[in-house]
Amino acid sequence: MIADLVIKNCVLVNEQTRSEVDIAIKDSRIEKIASSISCEAKQEIDTQGNMIIPGVIDDQVHFREPGLTHKGSIHTETLAALAGGTTSFFEMPNVSPPTTNLENLKDKFSLGASKSHANYSFYFGASNTNIEEIKKLGKNDASGIKIFMGSSTGDMLVDDEEVLEQIFAHAAVPIVTHCEDTPMISALEEKYKKEYGEEVPPSMHALIRSREACLKSSSFAVDLAKRHGSQLHILHLTTEDEIALLSNLPIDKKNITAEACVHHLFYSEADYEELGHQIKCNPSIKSETDRQALLKALKDGTIDIIATDHAPHTWEEKQNSYFNAPSGLPLVQHTLNLLMELSHQGYFSLEEIVQKTSHNVADRFKIKDRGYIREGYYADLVELNPNQTINVNKDDLYYLCGWSPLENKTLHGVVSRTYLNGRLVCADGRVIDPAPMGMKLEFNR
Repeated sequence: MIADLVIKNCVLVNEQTRSEVDIAIKDSRIEKIASSISCEAKQEIDTQGNMIIPGVIDDQVHFREPGLTHKGSIHTETLAALAGGTTSFFEMPNVSPPTTNLENLKDKFSLGASKSHANYSFYFGASNTNIEEIKKLGKNDASGIKIFMGSSTGDMLVDDEEVLEQIFAHAAVPIVTHCEDTPMISALEEKYKKEYGEEVPPSMHALIRSREACLKSSSFAVDLAKRHGSQLHILHLTTEDEIALLSNLPIDKKNITAEACVHHLFYSEADYEELGHQIKCNPSIKSETDRQALLKALKDGTIDIIATDHAPHTWEEKQNSYFNAPSGLPLVQHTLNLLMELSHQGYFSLEEIVQKTSHNVADRFKIKDRGYIREGYYADLVELNPNQTINVNKDDLYYLCGWSPLENKTLHGVVSRTYLNGRLVCADGRVIDPAPMGMKLEFNR
């Protein structure tokens, strides 16, 4: 065998075990994993005992293309993803035009093929009027159907209960939901506007986008899924109350699963004072009690997946008053750094991080030949040094928006190298191969 690449002297962290191995890669895939590999290779890299984990699969990002490319683009945000160890992503449909018909979905996959530096798939967006398009969607045509159920910052709110019933009855792919109740939020917005005018303090966001609004909408989604036997995945859970809707069965035994996002694990409402609208997001960052409950639910298997909900806006947009400052923050370049910092604080093992960011995503969405480090699988790999620290520097950011709420923070865990489809694409935080090489993700459903 002549390998394309042999990775030597690494500690493999995969499927809840650690082992000292070499890895041989040929034609984009893992050819061999063994304690020692001696063969001819076009390239050989000695990790000197660093950890090798599967590349992160982020099941929730907003890369802003088409139509919102002053905030971000598939090109810029996938460079950021690779720098942070994310090798695959599912991108959201609330772009312009929205991904709510099959033609727009086809166009988005074309954008991915020409511009994405990471492996890609896209969600199909639900609306109050596109149930016939949803019925045409094949089981492997998209990563899932995204429903802004009760809340949307764009024009994709689905609040027609008859339509929701039909979507849950007919969806051929997993349903993923943003769950907040709009009437409850609107009433609270009016309340705080009367009190503060336009200058509502950022800290009020957790009260306006309230826990009650989340629970009401999530409860309705779970009820729909149970009645129809649907595959439901609740995105960005934020409250202790919602956790009670879920079970901690193994992921392959569940029809209803949930995700937590890194900012809801890292920040609490106490951080609004320092960061203000930088951490304004929907659903909102809530109490320290909620944060701790999310961390515990991830640990015990009640919450299944960790994602970012990466959602860039320009710095100028974020400086607006409360009602004009958009919700969302850029995170995809530092997913693993944040999680390794939480690991350093004692919340997770590296094995658990791998489970929640790679294995479970692949299993939940039935991604073909990714999410694990196995012979025959695609070689999407991340080399980590968990003992080093990184200082988040504005000059090192790949985001088009050019800022991060993490600037000037020191975090544990350094992404030394990222390998995509068997090729070294990033070293020491810098992308070294500028060509878009992402592949379209395939599913086995």
